[in-house]
Amino acid sequence: MNDSIERADPALVAGNRKELAGYRAKHFLWQVGGGVATVTLNRPERKNPLTFESYAELRDLFGQLKYATDVHAVVIAGAGDNFCSGGDVHEIIGPLVRLKAPELLMFTRMTGDLVKAMRACPQPIVAAIDGVCAGAGAIMAMASDLRLGTARSKTAFLFNRVGLAGCDMGACAMLPRIVGQGRASELLFTGRSLGGEEGERWGFLNRLCAPEALLDQAQAMAADLAAGPTFANGITKTMLHQEWAMTIEQAIEAEAQAQALCMLTQDFTRAYEAFVAKQKPKFEGN
Repeated sequence: MNDSIERADPALVAGNRKELAGYRAKHFLWQVGGGVATVTLNRPERKNPLTFESYAELRDLFGQLKYATDVHAVVIAGAGDNFCSGGDVHEIIGPLVRLKAPELLMFTRMTGDLVKAMRACPQPIVAAIDGVCAGAGAIMAMASDLRLGTARSKTAFLFNRVGLAGCDMGACAMLPRIVGQGRASELLFTGRSLGGEEGERWGFLNRLCAPEALLDQAQAMAADLAAGPTFANGITKTMLHQEWAMTIEQAIEAEAQAQALCMLTQDFTRAYEAFVAKQKPKFEGN
């Protein structure tokens, strides 16, 4: 029996592997090159709002990324001069006010599933934030691993402004870990905009870029990550996320096990051999 399971495992693994360069997105732009995938929210005339359909497609796509063999880092950007204005007022907010509690809970769980899929995929996600970054757009930026912005970017967790709680899509858990409890409380209680320069000072933005250079710099950062030890990078992302709920002792043990696993990779051997040869290692992600 055990022998048959071992023989079946390679086929099972192969069946899960995906190449997503050929994926045809319906509700946003999608391109893959050099191991970097770029998601572009593409409704610039409305500041790139989300719809029920784009929420669901993004959730499903990020869910597939854990099996992707040709994507090692992801960039999320918005077309035009804005990142994302949140849920479309007419296509989401209007219908929501007519739904009953069970259907509303289905919707809020779906939006939360997008964040869970972004956090669970092993690829580092770089958000390129220009202009308006509001509501669900601010959440997608928050759920990314790295955030590049511009001085004119305005990030707002504006749920309070529309009569909702700030606890949306994991904001009360994640935002304080990025900017601190007091600053997160201010943003979530008031719904005010966080400007680009302030966002960099607070640590929400990793770096400010000129608007015309933002996407190029985000893709360059993603390309650097894609050229690195991608299996190990995936472990780093996983541990950064999972250790939120661990004690220090649990985290140290979990990291010991994770690092021992990374020491079994060929990339670890490649790095050692390159060091001995006084060369730069060429990582292959295995």
